Amino acid sequence: MSFMLTQTPDPLTLKEALPDFSRTSHIFLPINDCRNPAIAEGGSHWSLLLVSVVDGAAFHYDSMWPSNESSAALAAEKMSKLLGKRLVLKDLEDAPQQENSSDCGVFVCVLMRHLLLAKLLKAARGERVGMSMGDKAVDAHRARKEILSIIENFRREGEKRRRQVFFPALGLVFASMPSNRTSASREPMLMFITAEAQVHMGIPRPTRKVEVRHGLTEALRISMTTEHDQ
Repeated sequence: MSFMLTQTPDPLTLKEALPDFSRTSHIFLPINDCRNPAIAEGGSHWSLLLVSVVDGAAFHYDSMWPSNESSAALAAEKMSKLLGKRLVLKDLEDAPQQENSSDCGVFVCVLMRHLLLAKLLKAARGERVGMSMGDKAVDAHRARKEILSIIENFRREGEKRRRQVFFPALGLVFASMPSNRTSASREPMLMFITAEAQVHMGIPRPTRKVEVRHGLTEALRISMTTEHDQ
């Protein structure tokens, strides 16, 4: 969003494509120093701009200060026009600094989470929140491991959901075979849910056998009658 803002001469033309900020108090904008929209992988540095609508300020956290100062200033200027509200850019020189040239994205994630969870969401209504991050130490190595763990958990959850699709009308669960099977033998299979679960969910119990023919290239064929058919 910040890149789209900085590349658009009149940010008001984007209002219909962007969220409604009329009741928003704070906006987090990752800032990249890319200035060429023709290069998808352009830019070499990320920083964080926190727009506080209630304070009329845009707080900039740059882990390689002042690398992204001009990019942040441009984004703040565009946001000011979009919101119809004057924003004072505050480039925080005490923001935690990275020790290499590759941790900027990690710093953006860590600082964003800390500002949201440890500051903004814990503040009482009307309470003025200090936005300095000078006392925040960032362990980039630990943060990377935590981010990888979060991604892995989402991946596992996605795999679990893909392996199991529930068909309540049939009272069956359709799933793939365990992942320890070879890819050539990883056939679909059908499993009955328990009778207790069927009763609990109001699913008619089958009164005749279920015929299943399955394969990777042939469609599943199910013949089933229920008590409702009697």
